[in-house]
Amino acid sequence: MLRLRVIPILLLKDDRLVKTVNFKKPNYIGDPCNTIRIFNELQVDELFLFDIFASKNKSDPNYKIISNIVDECFMPLSYGGGINSLDQAKKIFDFGVEKISLNSAILNNPKLIYDLAKIYGSQAIICSIDYKKNIFGAYTVWTNRGTIDTKKCPIEWAKELEKRGAGEICLTSIDREGSWLGPDLEISKKVSDLLSIPLVTHGGVGEIKHIKILQKNTNISGVGVGSMFVYQKKGNGVLINYPFEELV
Repeated sequence: MLRLRVIPILLLKDDRLVKTVNFKKPNYIGDPCNTIRIFNELQVDELFLFDIFASKNKSDPNYKIISNIVDECFMPLSYGGGINSLDQAKKIFDFGVEKISLNSAILNNPKLIYDLAKIYGSQAIICSIDYKKNIFGAYTVWTNRGTIDTKKCPIEWAKELEKRGAGEICLTSIDREGSWLGPDLEISKKVSDLLSIPLVTHGGVGEIKHIKILQKNTNISGVGVGSMFVYQKKGNGVLINYPFEELV
């Protein structure tokens, strides 16, 4: 069995790192460059960085902060937020970012996946899916920081994105994000069984055992972790950590 990738997921708002619960109430975590320096020393294999307001505010990616972060980051970095054109993607790749993540833009322009994959290769293109349960009990894809229901099924959308050239999927449960209550095992399993490309599932991990449950019961290739790596524990203060010995 391949070692599961355990990936810190950092959320960017302007030039600060924050942490949300169910995509709401962003709480200040710290300076992104200082945080990444700590992760450099903790044997982290890779990082995901998402600007959670760029697409909702219809703003460009914060190129200055991305450049500063890349200069400090000694591990592979993936960035998402506000990318909706080839030119924007080129600027970000030129800084040295290894992968970019597309979300809101591809709902209106899925051809962007193919266009970018043709230039940079599918392995450099992550497609992110944020989903939650609606009032009727069905899981649907939401966009713009979980404020707009697209009515799309996350399982079907993941398969379509693979067909359109995505090299990887990052699947986030909005209902579980920041909750510490454990991951959505059901949807993670269904999507990972369906795809032939890597799947990273995100949302709800609050203990090492949650990661081990995902590894044992799904075919995901990675798990994204937020709260557990930026707080001491639920309800306590900020503490950037990565329990490497427990993860290997």
